[in-house]
Amino acid sequence: MAHLDLPFTRETLDNGLTVIVHERREVPLVAVNVWYHVGSKNERAGLTGFAHLFEHLMFEGSAHHDTGYFGPLQDAGASLNGSTNADRTNYWETVPREALDLALWLESDRMGHLLPALTEAKLANQRDVVLNERRQNYENRPYGRAGFALLGALHPPDHPYHWPTIGWPDDIAAARLEDVSAFFSHYYHPANASIAIAGDVDTADVLARVDAYFGDIPAGPAVEHPSPPVPELAASTRLLLEDRVELPRVYLAWHSPALFKPGDAECDLLAEILGSGKTSRLYRRLVFDERVATELIATQASREVGSMFQVVATAAPGRHLREIVDIVDTELEALATHGPTSDELERVKAQAEAAFVMRLQHVGGFGGRADQLNAYFTYLGDPAAFGRDLERYLSVTPASVAAAARTLRERHRVLLSVVPEGQPALALDGSTPAEVI
Repeated sequence: MAHLDLPFTRETLDNGLTVIVHERREVPLVAVNVWYHVGSKNERAGLTGFAHLFEHLMFEGSAHHDTGYFGPLQDAGASLNGSTNADRTNYWETVPREALDLALWLESDRMGHLLPALTEAKLANQRDVVLNERRQNYENRPYGRAGFALLGALHPPDHPYHWPTIGWPDDIAAARLEDVSAFFSHYYHPANASIAIAGDVDTADVLARVDAYFGDIPAGPAVEHPSPPVPELAASTRLLLEDRVELPRVYLAWHSPALFKPGDAECDLLAEILGSGKTSRLYRRLVFDERVATELIATQASREVGSMFQVVATAAPGRHLREIVDIVDTELEALATHGPTSDELERVKAQAEAAFVMRLQHVGGFGGRADQLNAYFTYLGDPAAFGRDLERYLSVTPASVAAAARTLRERHRVLLSVVPEGQPALALDGSTPAEVI
């Protein structure tokens, strides 16, 4: 087993900001990584898409630097980006060590002084950017609306995972400056954030710098994070979505254990056994042996208050989606009854361990050391959970994978057929039109 415990120092400023510092002096680079514990699940019906909208707005300037963030950082030799999902928002910069103060100043200014620079013009501009992004990435992309249909079918309208992270277009178009500003004030403040700094730094020096830049920002209100129960589907549902596609595709989706909860690691490895690579069970049967499908994936989409296990396959020309579903069910039943082989389990465990090690080869960026320290703190309250997390996967047994497969097999599910426009007969029997906003 790889040794994944990273040395770090953790302190909390008086305003509630958690600071995590990891020294790695081999390369003269520093990763600055900020996580806000806010995502689309903190929104409510009618006011969706705000967390993703702020991912854009927070790059557009703040009170003391109102000309955008990419220019000065890139001029200093930095790389930077950000992302939002249902559960969190993060921003990161990987900078030459001489540019650390620039990164800290910009991050602190948008945390503490964004709203004075947020204008109606900026909001209108970024609303248009997000709506265009939605059109490009979802509405006008083949099969792009399938995810919306699955989330809506798996979760009731008042559940925070019912809507996509990018939000509903009517909500985005109608977003008012006062509503957006209130959302920012409630969630984007030190007491709901953590900053991880990794790389060529001295810990005491960095802690002093962070306190100087961030220490005077007000803590902000207490944040209660939603934790609704996982919905129970009353029955399995077959849905139909017509789209501008050439081949039918089927999506099978189940509720599954939440991130880091018992069974989550088993579902991750079950997905790998079913659909990862050409030696996986479903690829071998569906694509190689029986040529029923042209492509497939299986995933455990882990989230903080409930996950989604998913199998997706595109039918080969002349083949029907029911053939795919029959084979998926056969293989899931086999795993539920007999579990995986020792070779299968050894393969996916090795892949999991390799993925853990590979993520830690970089101090910055998505999934690098600073990002992982922040993730474990945000979700588990413990930046040092690397080894504990990996052990979840290494301790998986054939019996526990079989139990995960049985749980899925026994649960109701959503079966979504995406078919070419005007050809609803290619869908699974009994499918009804999906409602997609």
